[in-house]
Amino acid sequence: MAKQIKVRFGQGDIVLTKSTKFVGVRKSEFDTRDLMAESQLDPEIKKVVHPNLGGFEIVTVNKQKSEKLDEKKVVMRALAEVETVTNVYHVPGSEKPLVPTGSIYIQFANGVSEETQKSILDSLYLALKERRNDTKVVAQCTPQSKNPVTCAIELGEKKEVKWAEPDMDSTVEHYAYANPTARLMGQMWHLQNAGRIPDNPNIRIKPGADAKVVEAWKILDGYGNPNIVVAVIDNGFDISHPDLNTKVVRPWDLWNGSPQLRAGDPTFTHGTPCAGVAIAPPTGGMVGSAPVARFMPISGTGFSIESTEAMFNYVIRNGADVVSCSWGTVENGFQLSSDKIAAISKAAREGRGGKGCVICYAAGNEGVDYLNFYAQHPDVICVGASTSEDEHADYSNMGAQLDVVAPSNGGYYPIVSARAYWDEGIPGEVGANKWYYGDGIDRGSRYQHFGGTSSATPLVAGICALVLSANPNLTAREVKEIIRMTADKIGSPSEYYNGRSVKYGFGRINAAKAVTEALRRAGKTTTSTPTTPTTTPTVTPSVPSQNPPQGTGLFRYGTNARIANKGFSVQAGSFNQWASVRSTAPGLETKFKQPALVHVAGSTPTTMMYRILLGQFNTLGDANRFLATLKAAGIAGFVRDLSGLT
Repeated sequence: MAKQIKVRFGQGDIVLTKSTKFVGVRKSEFDTRDLMAESQLDPEIKKVVHPNLGGFEIVTVNKQKSEKLDEKKVVMRALAEVETVTNVYHVPGSEKPLVPTGSIYIQFANGVSEETQKSILDSLYLALKERRNDTKVVAQCTPQSKNPVTCAIELGEKKEVKWAEPDMDSTVEHYAYANPTARLMGQMWHLQNAGRIPDNPNIRIKPGADAKVVEAWKILDGYGNPNIVVAVIDNGFDISHPDLNTKVVRPWDLWNGSPQLRAGDPTFTHGTPCAGVAIAPPTGGMVGSAPVARFMPISGTGFSIESTEAMFNYVIRNGADVVSCSWGTVENGFQLSSDKIAAISKAAREGRGGKGCVICYAAGNEGVDYLNFYAQHPDVICVGASTSEDEHADYSNMGAQLDVVAPSNGGYYPIVSARAYWDEGIPGEVGANKWYYGDGIDRGSRYQHFGGTSSATPLVAGICALVLSANPNLTAREVKEIIRMTADKIGSPSEYYNGRSVKYGFGRINAAKAVTEALRRAGKTTTSTPTTPTTTPTVTPSVPSQNPPQGTGLFRYGTNARIANKGFSVQAGSFNQWASVRSTAPGLETKFKQPALVHVAGSTPTTMMYRILLGQFNTLGDANRFLATLKAAGIAGFVRDLSGLT
């Protein structure tokens, strides 16, 4: 029997055993492959099972039956292109890999001086990575120190140390329910359910078993605020997808530390359909619940403290309003540590300039009576799944912390969303696209059936973006309160205690009621239905002025008359040279029958910026509808609130 090791982890202790088949490899920063005809490492690796856990590539090793894994690790460490080879661990009864990142989180006892703390770290050849307060530090293993698990155990045995936790990374479950479909708005029953699916006359679903998103758009008189940013943290983003490629802002890949997202790996495809459910535009192949919101893809999920802190610090620093996380774990013993809890709390309270990021987490698809540990966090919205019959989806986890359910698969019909171009589908299925469409109807290669709490969560995240569109002054806590209080009670009334059910939370989300409540709190009245602009102005193309407007601000193109910063417009271009404005603006006025405005910014000729805006609309809804016209004509643009221009 493998030796068992007990170490501090999360909210208590965990028992580990060293893996007998996996090791973690970190390659040298200097790529020695450039100097070799063939890598020395490649013959040693049998299979890469994960490209990045805790900064390590997790592999199985080529070895003879007589060889031991520890012997092979010695051989691999000796290779010039290898920086580190680390042990991989498991908890008893599980094959899920746990990989020490090399960081150790240490809580010293009160009164232990910094000098004594340094002496203890030095005795184990640990470097001080970060000091968090007088008694809490993060240490980093060095080439001279023992492995992080052993160091943490030895630290924990010292009277000066309250506890020491080795940071361990692991895989998290991505909560898609693997039942692959679709494309047209009429098939997106989760947004508006009329009781039938186009192309499937024999399928009957329950009318009204939807999230009331279309009704919410009518109340908003449009699709929401295009300045709202929805961050989706996941893996496998196809940002070339036609429903995503015009929406991306500030992407980041946590595994490679750059804005270049990993693509093409068939192991990772989950992020693409999750993003589609939240933010796909109104003019694409499908529609998200927040169709004009912007999309911040953050690639590289991880269980470690370091990765958790990195992803949530990123959303704070880079202006995410809503965060959607369709992943997590219910693995026994994998409760969140105090540092992970603090990282999520920080985003929920300090994001959005102190109003807090609205964070949505999937309840999980294991069909158990407890929730994804991340989703249990008190500052997030925990999302379960309901079906096209307005019933509890049997895979959706249950628990006392469940906040709301949202329509997903599990009934007679799944959800429609985007598909990554490299998604290979289920091996062994006949036909390149067949499995993407469970009803056998081929709707093209860029879409698929989707579901699970993975789909329910971004649906709710998009609705939260609509709520913030209605009232941007709401705090994250107030958005959560609104989502709870406006949900529709489904299922049996006897399943609710004090208004809450372990199966449904506070009920099935109702976007229309949530938006109405947000508007009420903002002191605004609602409109009944979205309308087209009441008049279509007749615009005579302006005579191009030879000179740009004098000063900065907003001007009518052609006359250079200053215009009041009121209403909304659609930005159609941005230029450094006035000549470019003169050659572009008249043609846009002629084609789209809207007056061209010019916003001038900058203080010197080298910093001057000229933005062409089309139209001046009284309502956000009218501006969004004109934006759709522009995009249908192949012109990328976005809505501007003119009151925010200076």
